[in-house]
Amino acid sequence: MKDPGELGRLAEEQAALRRVATLVAEGARPPDVFEKVCEEVARLVPAEGSALTRFETDGMVTALGGWTSTGGYVHVGRRFNLEGTVSGLVYASGKPERIIDYREERGLAAEAAREMGWRSSVGAPITVEGRLWGALSVISTSDRPLPHDTEERLAKFTDLLATAIANTDAREELTRLADEQAALRRVATQVAQGPPPSDVFHAVCAEVGRLVPADAAALNRYEADDSIETVGSWSRSAGTLPVGTRTRPESAPLSRLIRRTRRPARVDYEDAGVNVAPQVAWRSGVGAPVIVEGRLWGIIVAVSKTDRPLPPDTEERLTEFTELVATAIANAESRAELDASRARIVATADATRRRIERDLHDGAQQRIVTLALELRAVEEAVPPELPDLREELSRTVEGMSSVLDELREISLGLHPAVLAEQGLGPALKTLSRRAPIPVRLDVRIEGRLPEPVEVTAYYVVSEALTNTAKYARASVVDVAVEIRRRLLRIGVRDDGRGGADPARGSGLVGLQDRAEAIGGTMSVTSPHDGGTSLVVELPLQGDSPRL
Repeated sequence: MKDPGELGRLAEEQAALRRVATLVAEGARPPDVFEKVCEEVARLVPAEGSALTRFETDGMVTALGGWTSTGGYVHVGRRFNLEGTVSGLVYASGKPERIIDYREERGLAAEAAREMGWRSSVGAPITVEGRLWGALSVISTSDRPLPHDTEERLAKFTDLLATAIANTDAREELTRLADEQAALRRVATQVAQGPPPSDVFHAVCAEVGRLVPADAAALNRYEADDSIETVGSWSRSAGTLPVGTRTRPESAPLSRLIRRTRRPARVDYEDAGVNVAPQVAWRSGVGAPVIVEGRLWGIIVAVSKTDRPLPPDTEERLTEFTELVATAIANAESRAELDASRARIVATADATRRRIERDLHDGAQQRIVTLALELRAVEEAVPPELPDLREELSRTVEGMSSVLDELREISLGLHPAVLAEQGLGPALKTLSRRAPIPVRLDVRIEGRLPEPVEVTAYYVVSEALTNTAKYARASVVDVAVEIRRRLLRIGVRDDGRGGADPARGSGLVGLQDRAEAIGGTMSVTSPHDGGTSLVVELPLQGDSPRL
C-alpha cells in the first residue's frame, strides 16, 4: 500500500500535467505553454524557480521559458553557451544533473544565474521522439539544497511532459510552415502582377520581418563603388534605414561577408565594432544574397535590436524569399529594358520627323517659294500680246502655291514648329483652331514640360481629333490637359457614336504604344451611342525608377 504522502505527490503531478495538457489542447502559444510548465514544476518540487531550455544545433542552449516565485524571469529567448549551466551537464551526460553552488561556476549563464540570486539547481533531460530536445531545471535561491529526490521526480515529470512538448513543438512547426507559405504566396502573387519594384521590395521586407520574427528588415543593393543602397525596408517601430540610404563598406560587415562568399551569413554588430547608424541601434543581423541571373545583386537582411539573437533557421527562411525577389527584379529589369528600347525608337522617330520638317522648311519649301517668285516676275514681264502665255504662267504659280501649302501641312504634321518654339499649350491651341469640328480646350499647365512628354501629348490630342472627325460623327470635342501628382493627364471626350476599340487595330494602338514608351498609360471608354472618352497619363519624371 502506497504512502499517503507519495499518493499526494502523484496526484499533484497528475493534476499539474492535466493543466499543462489542457493548455496545449486549447492551442495556447508555445511561450505560454513553456512558462506554465516551469511554474507547475517549480511548485511541485517545491523550488524558487524553474527554466525550460532547448539544445540548438550550433552547440548553444536557448531559454524558452522560465518562472520564479518573485516574478520577472527576463531571459526567455536568450542563447547561452553550455558552460556553467546545469543544461550543459545534462547535455553531456544525457542524465539528470545537479549544480550545488553557482558561485563556483564560470560562464555567462552562471553569471546570469548569480544575478537572479540562484544558488543551486537540478536539471533533467527532455527526450522528444528519441532525441535529446532540452532540459527542465529547478532552482533554489537559498543555502538549503534542493531535496535529494529532485532528480528522480524531475525525470519522471519530464518523461510525462515530453508528449506535451512534442505536440507543442509540432504545432509550432506546422504554424511556422503555414505562415511561411502564406507569406511566400502573398509575395509571389504580387510579383506576378508586375507592380513597381519598390512595392515588391517593401512587401518582402515586411513579410520577412514579421515571419522571422525580427525587429527590422531591409533589402539592399550593391553599388559599383562597393557601397550598398537600401531599396526596401520595414521596422516594428521607428529606427530603420530609409530607402535611398547608402552605407559604406566599412560600416556594413554583413554585406562585405556575403559579397565575398555569396552565401547567407550572420553578424554581431557590437562584436564587429560598428553601428550602421545611431538611429537604428542594431545588435545583430542575418543576411542572404539576392542572385539575379547569375550576378550578385544585393542582400536581404533581418536584424535584432536586443541581446536575443535571431532564430537559427533565419538564413534558410531568407533564402526562400530571395528567389522571389530575384524573379521580381529580373522581370522589372526586362520591362525597363523594353521600355528603354521603345523610348529610344520613339525618340529616334521624333528626331527624324524634326529633321525632315527642318529639311522641308529650309530646302524644298524655300526653293518652291523662290521659284514661285521668279515665275511671278516672268509672268509680269510677259508682253500683253501673249495672253495665253501669261495665263499659263499664272496657273503654274498657283499650282506651286498649292504644293507649298501641302508641304506646309505635311511639315506641320511631322513636327509643328509652334510646339518646339512655344510649348504644348500654344501648340494645342493652334491644333484646336485647325480641327474640322468644334473643340473646347482647357489647358492648365504653366511653362515647358520635358520634350518627350510634350511631343507625346501633342500627338495624342492630334490623333484623337483626327479619329473623332473621321469616325465619331461628333458635334463637339472636349480636351482637358492638367498636371496631377507629377503626371500630365490628357483627357479627350466627344459626344459621338462611340464603339472605339484599340484591339481592332485603330490609330489608338499607336497612341497607346507611344504613351507606354515613356512610362505612361492610356485608357479608353467608348460605349456604343455613348461617345468616346480617352485618358492618357504621362509621368513628368524623365527617368524610370532604378532597380
